[in-house]
Amino acid sequence: MARIGKKHREALAKIDKNRLYTPLEAMRLVKECASAKFDETVEVHFRLGVDTRQADQQVRGSISLPHGTGKDVRVAVFAEGEKAREAEAAGADVVGSDDLVAKIEGGFFDFDAAVATPDMMGKVGKLGKVLGPRGLMPNPKLGTVTMNVAQIISELKAGRVEYRADKFGIAHVPVGKVSFDVEKLVENYGALLEEIVRVKPSSAKGKYLKSITVASTMGPGIKVDGNIQRNLLEA
Repeated sequence: MARIGKKHREALAKIDKNRLYTPLEAMRLVKECASAKFDETVEVHFRLGVDTRQADQQVRGSISLPHGTGKDVRVAVFAEGEKAREAEAAGADVVGSDDLVAKIEGGFFDFDAAVATPDMMGKVGKLGKVLGPRGLMPNPKLGTVTMNVAQIISELKAGRVEYRADKFGIAHVPVGKVSFDVEKLVENYGALLEEIVRVKPSSAKGKYLKSITVASTMGPGIKVDGNIQRNLLEA
């Protein structure tokens, strides 16, 4: 059995496992319990009452958080001609066509998101087996297959995040960094919560928000009261 470090034990001692915290209390605790030497990511974990084996109970999409995620997002774009130049001007980190496909086939994955113009999907499609498992495959439902490459690049760079309920019905989504002000973390959380509630599948039965937990990269989980969906900045 793995030994729990002193700092983690001290963090656990600050949390009441049987209590549901308000979003404001939870974010304060996340910051207080973070002890790593790097700027930890703050993630929210939604356990949802959905069966993702059913096509009509998928929960997947993306949202631009009000204050971004604090992460430097590297964007790869599959485009040619004018759209390639547009992508470069918008700040894409790597732009290409057949050359980019070949580069990725050779093991290049130094990017956090991928965008493609619709005409490029015939070439990009054969990368599905390597990009798909990494969550990097351009997808029209997520807005990453588009002719408006400048806009999507801007959104991704500004902190647009994807969410997706896994086979257990759990969605793990970053909402910022420990260095963020508490208010910014709460506002990002609020925007994400509103989005998760908005996309509830009509076929989902029973309780939808089963539990919500927030934690930093190295910190313990803190349970959040999912019934609080208004006035989130109140303790």
